[in-house]
Amino acid sequence: MLSGRAKRKLALAGLMGLLVLAGGCEHMQTTDPYTGETKVNKTTKGAAIGAASGIAIGLITGRDSADRKKRALILGGVGGLAGGAVGNYMDRQDDALRARLQGTGVSVTRTGPNGENITLNMPGNITFAVDSADISSSFYPVLDSVALVLKEYDKTMVEVAGHTDSDGSAAYNQLLSEKRANSVVAYMVSRQIRGDRFIAVGAGKSRPIASNATAEGKAQNRRVEITIVPLTAN
Repeated sequence: MLSGRAKRKLALAGLMGLLVLAGGCEHMQTTDPYTGETKVNKTTKGAAIGAASGIAIGLITGRDSADRKKRALILGGVGGLAGGAVGNYMDRQDDALRARLQGTGVSVTRTGPNGENITLNMPGNITFAVDSADISSSFYPVLDSVALVLKEYDKTMVEVAGHTDSDGSAAYNQLLSEKRANSVVAYMVSRQIRGDRFIAVGAGKSRPIASNATAEGKAQNRRVEITIVPLTAN
């Protein structure tokens, strides 16, 4: 029978072991199959960041819808990623997006259960005017940059989610958010990105990321989120 002191020591040792493992995961290195370069795996870091900051895991549409989309794309000839190629593929795409979107006001975040997904948060000051689903002209260069990366990294499916501020009824905002998502998808398709890679959804005013009590907060909530998910072979 362990004494109380011995139990405390054992618990402390276990905690220290977990902290060491966590630090090891953050600095885990992988070999890029495309270049042969050994580097830190951003997917591993993204998973840790997502867990720590409370980022929602999974697509708004749910796993069933996403899985059906994935199977259809793979069967349609797009092909899927396997094993360590997934993390490296998304890391390279992450780098490309950050380089092209620097200074645009769009944030790039790693999300998902293993940090494999990439979410682009596009706030209202660059996307849509108040009470409108017409894309602002200033938003075109941003979408063009995203389209270039999506075209290069085509082994992904993409969820476009529209969001609104709290002004107006829930039903009206739901419809407006869906129109905004569909406007972005239509623009992407006009840039020769396959339409069957996209899922367009509206969240209405149900998922605010800032207070609706201020104009600045409303502009943040009136946003589009693009989540890029790898097509995995398994």
